[in-house]
Amino acid sequence: MRGGASPGRALPSPDPSLLAALALIATWLITTLPAFAQVAPPSLAAELSVRRIEVTTAFTGGEILVFGATERLIGPQGDAVVVLATGPQASMVVREKVNVLGFWINGAAARFNRIPAYWALASTTPVGELVSPDERADLRLGMDLIPLPQLGARGPQFRVALRELKQQGGLWVDQVNTIEVAGGRLFSVRLPVPSTVPTGEYRVQVMLVRDGRVVARQDLALEVARVGSAAQIAFVARDWPVLYGLACIVLAALAGWLGSVLFRRG
Repeated sequence: MRGGASPGRALPSPDPSLLAALALIATWLITTLPAFAQVAPPSLAAELSVRRIEVTTAFTGGEILVFGATERLIGPQGDAVVVLATGPQASMVVREKVNVLGFWINGAAARFNRIPAYWALASTTPVGELVSPDERADLRLGMDLIPLPQLGARGPQFRVALRELKQQGGLWVDQVNTIEVAGGRLFSVRLPVPSTVPTGEYRVQVMLVRDGRVVARQDLALEVARVGSAAQIAFVARDWPVLYGLACIVLAALAGWLGSVLFRRG
C-alpha cells in the first residue's frame, strides 16, 4: 500500500464570454425590475355611502359622503386627495335688472347651455397648491374653470351673476369642506346636497395627487331620483304643463278664499 495523498485536480477556469453574459443579465435585472415596480398603479380605494338619493315632497336636503383609503400617507410630505362631484347638464337664463323711473324691470339676458346643474370640489389641500396650472385647467379643478358657453347678451357680469346664483342656491360649492384624514391613510368628506338638487346621473371623481400630478383616479356613479308624490307632480308639470298651471291657479284661489274665511271669522 502506498502512502501519501493523491494529487488534487485543478478546476477549469470560467469562460470569459459566460462571465460577460452573466454580468449583462445582472445589469439588466438591476435596471429593469425597479421600472416594472413603478408601472403598478398607486393604490386608491374610494366609495360612496349611498348610490341613490331619493327626493320626496318632504326632502329638505342631504349630503354625499365620500370615503376611502390610500396606500401611502396623506399629508404635507405625502399624497393628497381631491374629490370633484358633478351633476347633469342644464340650461339657465340670467337677466339683468334695469331701473326705469324707479321700477326694476328685466333688461338684457344671457343664456348658458350645457352647464353642470351641480358642482362641488373638495381636497386635503387647496387645489392651487397641489397641481400645476396646466393640469388644473385640464381637469377643470376650480369654479373659474367651469365651461360657460354664453348666448345672447355679452359681458362678464352675466358669468359672475351665474356663479353667485349657483353658490347662493348651494348647487356650486368650492372647498366647502376640506377632506378629513384619519390614521394617515383614511379619508372622508361630506358634500352638501340642497333641497333644490336636480334629478339625474351624477359623477364623483376621487383623485390621488402625488408630486403635483394626478397619479390615480376612481369614478363613482350616483343617482338622484324623485319618488312618491314628488315624482308624480314633476311628471304632470313636465308632460302636462297646461293642466299643471290650471291646478296651481285653482289651488291658489282656494287658499285665498280659505284665508279670507278664516280671517273674517276671527
